[in-house]
Amino acid sequence: LMTGFDPFNGNTANPSWMAAQTLPERVGDYEVHKLQLPTVYGQAAQMVINFAKQLQPDVILCLGLAGGRAAVTPERVGINIRSASIPDNAGQQFTDAPIVPGGPAAYFSTLPVTAMAAAIREAGVPGAVSNTAGTYVCNDVLYTLCYHFAGMKTRVGFIHVPWLPQQAKEGAAGMPLEDIIAALTAAIEALG
Repeated sequence: LMTGFDPFNGNTANPSWMAAQTLPERVGDYEVHKLQLPTVYGQAAQMVINFAKQLQPDVILCLGLAGGRAAVTPERVGINIRSASIPDNAGQQFTDAPIVPGGPAAYFSTLPVTAMAAAIREAGVPGAVSNTAGTYVCNDVLYTLCYHFAGMKTRVGFIHVPWLPQQAKEGAAGMPLEDIIAALTAAIEALG
């Protein structure tokens, strides 16, 4: 199951969803099912959980936008915090609020993030492991899914993608959609 987000913060497109919907229906050994998520705390992760109940996926790989990053970055960890300078698409804005009150401080992705980043680089695209998924809705989804699927067979992870060149603000990094697709294909093939 691959997800991407709808546009947020006044943008008209989100490269995470553009990339997800452009991927082929099959990559390597995996059949790819796609789901667009709202950029809304709690609601996005719940949509994934509900869809996964029907689909029973082997892997859930969520995509999000990290504007300003120059590489495609598999995320190592999700942390139990909601805190952002902008509201989500439902107008919710949090400062230092837990995602799961009393929950563990953090969860590691259950995907092979180092191998995925290496495969992205081997495909000729900048790739690196990221140790922070931020504290906005992307992290909210990663942490919630790791919490929900802890101890279960479904593996969970998250990858941040850069702006597309036409979206990047002056001086900011951007990456063509075809490079993002090549990176994601390599990352999926590295899942084993």
